[in-house]
Amino acid sequence: MQLTVAIIGAPHGLKGEVRLDVRTDSPDKRLAVGSMLETEPPEFGPLTVERTRTHKGSLHVIFEECHDRSGAEALAGTKLVIETDEEDGSEDNAWYAHELKGLEVLDPDGYTLGEVIGLEPMPAQDLLVVREPDGIITRVPFVKDIVTEVDLDDECVVVDAPAGLFSEEEMDIDEI
Repeated sequence: MQLTVAIIGAPHGLKGEVRLDVRTDSPDKRLAVGSMLETEPPEFGPLTVERTRTHKGSLHVIFEECHDRSGAEALAGTKLVIETDEEDGSEDNAWYAHELKGLEVLDPDGYTLGEVIGLEPMPAQDLLVVREPDGIITRVPFVKDIVTEVDLDDECVVVDAPAGLFSEEEMDIDEI
């Protein structure tokens, strides 16, 4: 299965350097100098990491295959992907986005709140993207205090949402 390690962003400078939107918990391992990565779309790859540096909190790289700004501009938006076996490095309380998509979202009492349609990586924590039954899209912080259970076998997640997070929830007047 292919997993996205990073998405190539804007070029930086004139010598082919690009900023990466990192999507892995192991950038030092996955994006190390010498790493060869497949791309999506495939016609831009594979790309080999020649040099890395951190600039203003972002990872910047130069690939062996690209040493000018126009080449770097052409790579913008390209996904860097790896083939992986899901069983390797599996850990408790860690899920891939594709495992979560389609799961039913329930409140602690078992009432349906919606369906997981995606996962958005954010700096502090990821967000579960939920489509409510009325079609409204809600982003739920993927933290243990709110997403209390993920059950892949029963194809559901339990969300103990704070008042007002979902559109149909009524807030008690004392909470305002």
